[in-house]
Amino acid sequence: MKKSIISKIAVMAVLLTAASSFVSCGKEDKYKNDTHLAIEDGKTVVERYGNLQVIGTDICDQNGNPVQLRGMSSHGLQWYGKFANDDVITWLRDDWNCQLWRAALYTVQGGYIGNPVLGEKMITSIESCIKNGMYILVDWHVIGEKDPLLYKEQAIEFFTDISKTYGDKANIIYEICNEPNGENVTWKDNIKPYAEEVIAAIRANDPDNIIVVGTPIWSSNLAAALEDPITEYKNIMYTYHFYAGSHGKESRKGVQKAIDAGLPVFITEWGCTKASGDGGVFEEETLEWVKFMKKNNISWANWSVNNKGEDSGVLAYNKDRDAKGHWKDSDLSKAGKFLRQILRNEIK
Repeated sequence: MKKSIISKIAVMAVLLTAASSFVSCGKEDKYKNDTHLAIEDGKTVVERYGNLQVIGTDICDQNGNPVQLRGMSSHGLQWYGKFANDDVITWLRDDWNCQLWRAALYTVQGGYIGNPVLGEKMITSIESCIKNGMYILVDWHVIGEKDPLLYKEQAIEFFTDISKTYGDKANIIYEICNEPNGENVTWKDNIKPYAEEVIAAIRANDPDNIIVVGTPIWSSNLAAALEDPITEYKNIMYTYHFYAGSHGKESRKGVQKAIDAGLPVFITEWGCTKASGDGGVFEEETLEWVKFMKKNNISWANWSVNNKGEDSGVLAYNKDRDAKGHWKDSDLSKAGKFLRQILRNEIK
């Protein structure tokens, strides 16, 4: 009988060690119960919010109060997975005030399909977030293969195992399709059919935790999902990605239009640079986006925790090579210093 992915990962790790109802939830004052704190009055964000739910366009806590989650994304676990560890995740909670961690499990480009032991980095991230009382985006990072249908069976197997093992934990948010792309990859023919099968596999084990579905053109086209949303399941959201140096007022208008029409949006990845990950840090435009996301109660994860020297990485080049956290100001890039201030509510 074939072992589950998680069982296989555990064995490999040991061996390696040895060798929609659009009803508002309190829209009159969305933020009175959301302080954007990772820990408040001795309670973690998961202890306070519990099982999340989607009501209208809002993420709400277990009592129906709207909340906005904010945090950081890993870079590709195959390249910078050393930072997806308990030391760094705990530091991001305690010093950066992160409520959320996103673990980016690439499928190709040296990712999970050819190197399934990388799944252990996901498991480490999940276990750390559970311990720290944080939410986690379990990100099946579709990008290089363009079409999510290409590895649909592997995605179903992966999310089946994750949902069987962790589906009873309030911490889990499933991000099933990072950035589908390519002119022949459409919502109708590729993304929605893929999503419906993966969602069915997750819901067989986990009836409630939020599932976020990618959208066409690198998760920038919400209109296609708005025209033909997934209606068979509750607690479904849709992905939007932006980079402040490349996407401005017109992009925000598109997101606003989708939200006004009732589409629940989760910005699972954004950066304060150009879409390339470089080009400088666009502080003014970033703050416009931060205000916009707060106004619309959109949860988010910023890209990303790495030290490779790109402008969107929050660590300066080659800093914290041992991935221990406890970063000094000199360890941070310009983007890192800026994002830390935003997450710590030091920039209003």
